[in-house]
Amino acid sequence: MRCEVVTAARTAMDSDDADDSDGADRTKGEHGTHGERAPGAPDVVGEDAAAGAPPPRPLLRAALALYLDLHAHPELSGHEHRTADLLAAWLTEHGCRVTRAVGGGHGLVGVLRNGPGPTVLLRTELDALPVTEATGLPYASTTPGVMHACGHDLHIAAAAGAVALLAADRDSWRGTVLVVGQPAEETLSGARSMLEDGRLYERFGTPDAALAQHAAPLPAGTVAHAPGGAPLMAGSIAADVTLYGRGGHAATPHLTVDPVLMAAATVLGLQSVVARETAPAEQAVLTVGSVRAGERGNITPDTAELSLTARAFTDSALDRLLAAATRVVRAQAAAAGAPREPELTVTARSPALLPGPALTAAVRRAHEASLGAGRVLDAAPATATEDFPHFGAGGVATAYWLLGTTGVRQWRAARAGGGPVPPNHAPGFAPDVRTALPAGLTAMAAAARQVLDPGPGGGGPVGRDTGPGGGEAGS
Repeated sequence: MRCEVVTAARTAMDSDDADDSDGADRTKGEHGTHGERAPGAPDVVGEDAAAGAPPPRPLLRAALALYLDLHAHPELSGHEHRTADLLAAWLTEHGCRVTRAVGGGHGLVGVLRNGPGPTVLLRTELDALPVTEATGLPYASTTPGVMHACGHDLHIAAAAGAVALLAADRDSWRGTVLVVGQPAEETLSGARSMLEDGRLYERFGTPDAALAQHAAPLPAGTVAHAPGGAPLMAGSIAADVTLYGRGGHAATPHLTVDPVLMAAATVLGLQSVVARETAPAEQAVLTVGSVRAGERGNITPDTAELSLTARAFTDSALDRLLAAATRVVRAQAAAAGAPREPELTVTARSPALLPGPALTAAVRRAHEASLGAGRVLDAAPATATEDFPHFGAGGVATAYWLLGTTGVRQWRAARAGGGPVPPNHAPGFAPDVRTALPAGLTAMAAAARQVLDPGPGGGGPVGRDTGPGGGEAGS
């Protein structure tokens, strides 16, 4: 995701450098977090005259404390019990009625009702990644081999803060806020589990709009939207492959069928799929991310296992990639004289992320009003994948944007030819939380107000010219 996103933002941020004479002088702030300030971005407790009022200091401090706790205690997909506990406690404290175990896992739903009006769904993910953190931060992961390397801790803290902001200002809006804490996003299984097994919309009502945001290596304090009608992220297929050989002694290869060699040939063969199965102008990626076979160097194993992902922006392209990958796997097994057919099992599939154009335009206007127009950027399509599109089922309008996390020093150093900004899923991924969190909190609350009706105390949508959810058919 880094290459596409950073390239899209580079030109937009050039003009901001001259305005940031003091930002580069700041280093670390309270709690030991990255205290850098992106060009033109507010301090975590600062104020920007060009945009709306900042969130209250006590709320920001509480949301920051939540973030630090989450970051230090990450949990893998399917094991997010402590994370769910923290989010459920926060939502309950701020007036939400919370239901746990939605979808059979650690999924939860918080409902904040405030009279008749539209329903807006705010989605945040709960899970972390099997990555060993290498940030050196004082609040780094305390769980060996597990890290919030994709920013889900930031998403939780921002969504929680947005709910608290709305709960404290009920006179300004009317409707229902539906907060979804989704497990297992990294395995692309959590959304469908909550929607299908958990009967999310049947139990809690179909929302007028679903909103989400995602951390990205953009300048902290900014958000980025896909231009109207363009995809923001690719669809993907994840698959596991098992290749069958015939094991034996390494000294007698003629008596074996080596699945390790079969796997190596398969990995190389799969590299031709994108080059020969997609048009030159069509974006597609096929990656073998895991190869597992054998225990000792002097033993030929019976099996080898591969895990792969295919990514593209249309379902037809994904189907072609899957069909081609299946042919390559079978052909390599046949060429090696495998004693039985290989197995290829699709473990997850998600469509391309195509935010609804009308709702996206309305949310973008709200972000420009609340953050300042200079901090709202265009995002190029990324071949990262999300399962958020499933929340657009049945015509639910969707809006989804990227949330910048890169501090000004890192950003400038990368642009000056230094090392690249550590992207999502990297051991060094470290959001500039003091700037990114207030922006994410404000962006989510502003987007929610765009869907909700205004209350007697004012507030509500900024420049909305459509019905609830923007009136389009969603993603």
